[in-house]
Amino acid sequence: MEIKSVGFIGGGRITQILIEGMKRAKSLNVPVVVSDTNQTALDALKTRFPNITLHLNDNAAPAKCDLVFLALHPPAIGGVLPQISSFLKPQAIFVSLAPKITIAALAQGLNGYSRIARVIPNAPSIIGRGFNPITFSETLSESDRQSLHAILSPLGDFPETPENLLEAYAIVTAMGPTYFWFQWSELKALAIEFGLSELEANIGICKMLGGAVETMFSSGLTEAQMLDLIPLKPIGEDEPAIRGILKSKLTALFNKLKN
Repeated sequence: MEIKSVGFIGGGRITQILIEGMKRAKSLNVPVVVSDTNQTALDALKTRFPNITLHLNDNAAPAKCDLVFLALHPPAIGGVLPQISSFLKPQAIFVSLAPKITIAALAQGLNGYSRIARVIPNAPSIIGRGFNPITFSETLSESDRQSLHAILSPLGDFPETPENLLEAYAIVTAMGPTYFWFQWSELKALAIEFGLSELEANIGICKMLGGAVETMFSSGLTEAQMLDLIPLKPIGEDEPAIRGILKSKLTALFNKLKN
């Protein structure tokens, strides 16, 4: 199908990320309609994207678009679906950006509407470097999927995955940057404190991270062999505690999303 309009139900962070990513890529050349219950959120969107159409407390407007993104937290979804089902076009594509709520549950809440996809987006989509796993309902044809990819691909990668893996990706890829960004920011601040310029710190940390990731996944070394490459480990004594925090916090959150 040809997508001539895009609607977002919810004007929060992920909507800002996706619209900003499409804007930077110059790929969003159709009308965009956004609804939210928060005027402040809509005002922030209008400041950044003056050409979009905004609606306060009116989800019907974005629901009437050709491509409809549901950009709400899981607890808010159940009450919204019945309100918008009658406004969806027969050939529209409905895309949920939330974990936990399955395609079957979405279709039930939408009174049987089944032209649905689910995406677990992540923040680097804002610069076109996102990793955003996607699952399609069987109702969506190959043409529908290609139309959706044409809109989304400038944001990064959209690998198709079984639906039962989406919550794992939510923990690992969608929330993953939050496990590291604050550490890298602290490392940058220390680098500058130790005498590097901001540019030198930026380049050094970026190159270090890129090389470290490649070493981990492309060197063929075991974890023990990799860790043994650097003899001095200044925070090595804290490693068990950090591993414990990751395991306990993320396992609990994963179980919450799956149950």
